[in-house]
Amino acid sequence: MSTANEHAGEAALSICEALLLALNDRGLLPEHEIVGVLRDAAATHENAVGTEIERENHRAVAGLINAIVEAGHPVRRL
Repeated sequence: MSTANEHAGEAALSICEALLLALNDRGLLPEHEIVGVLRDAAATHENAVGTEIERENHRAVAGLINAIVEAGHPVRRL
């Protein structure tokens, strides 16, 4: 069963994806800088502190961001 937090997370991801693609399409932010933004976001989560559960959640978020970067999706549309 989906929760409100899951929906919020999916909405945020979709909005960010659309913004990054628009910035790239309009030549405002090159692909390598978009990848840098994503890597910075992942690093922030990788270095997060908190309870074990909080750190586990942060690691999962970092893993998702890193998987997006490694897969080349959605930024790289070659």
